[in-house]
Amino acid sequence: MRILSIDGGGIRGIIPGQILVALEEKLKQQSNNEDAKIADYFDLIAGTSTGGILTCIYLCPSESDPLKAKFSASDAVDLYIENGDEIFDITLKQKIKSAGGVIDEKYSAKELEESLKDYLGDLKLSELIKPCLVTSYDLRRRKAHFFRQHSAKTDNANDFLVREVARATSAAPTYFETAKVKSISAIPYPLVDGGVFANNPSLCAYAEARNLKGKPKAKDMFILSLGTGKVEKPYYYKQAKDWGLVQWVKPIIDIMMSGVAETVDYQLAQIFDAVGKPNNYVRIDPDLRNASHEMDDASIENLKELKIAGQICSEENDALFNRVAKKLISMTPD
Repeated sequence: MRILSIDGGGIRGIIPGQILVALEEKLKQQSNNEDAKIADYFDLIAGTSTGGILTCIYLCPSESDPLKAKFSASDAVDLYIENGDEIFDITLKQKIKSAGGVIDEKYSAKELEESLKDYLGDLKLSELIKPCLVTSYDLRRRKAHFFRQHSAKTDNANDFLVREVARATSAAPTYFETAKVKSISAIPYPLVDGGVFANNPSLCAYAEARNLKGKPKAKDMFILSLGTGKVEKPYYYKQAKDWGLVQWVKPIIDIMMSGVAETVDYQLAQIFDAVGKPNNYVRIDPDLRNASHEMDDASIENLKELKIAGQICSEENDALFNRVAKKLISMTPD
């Protein structure tokens, strides 16, 4: 069982996206297949927020072959490069209405929804080419909501338009309006970004894999977990000691996302170490370098810096990428 997991992080999704561009090239070289795509070499892909969007894109079927991936890793990055500045563009009217995101969502979801429709059309979750796990949180039912391709294939109550899956997983509180999506059987769900409980969905993916065909154990799995760049911005006591509700909103989201990701990384490292397979769990969360840690900084300069951060990470970890590609190919079913 080969598992790919991608964290949330807004526009910083360019970083794992660019890392997967490099990995896809390694897979092409080592498999001698110029048409190789990321989806060909994973049995389950999991994503939260921006990682959930990437998951949906990687698993889109080709028009010519519904069992093959439509988009390359480079195509997926282009969603952010080409549309990021419009998705995270705030009009003067919205800025005044939201007081900069304090009393209303910071951005209109219109551009995001249009971009998702351009890429995903009316594709259904059940039509994705591989099992997946995309996270969101159900406000009305007060519980985690997981979008699963393998569940959608057997029950319309679990099937959704893929563009609505992507919209729901990326409905980040304070940034975008809560998503109201309906299953194919017309059941409504008010959903927000899965990052509120699983910004790093790797452990969720591990648990999901345990229930898939064959019920694989940790020793039978390989997990590649990708972060969206380490956020090391410090918060100082003199600043934080007198913060109230308004001042805490942004830092607590940042701390929550980083803390959850680090905890999951620790837990999975312990699981794989305990079964004697420490190399079967790979976590890559590169330095942001000159890129902004802000999830919504879609300036042309920052888009370039995010792409560079992903490229440099790939170059510095060339030997690791070769090993990962070799492992993925060796685990490919006959």
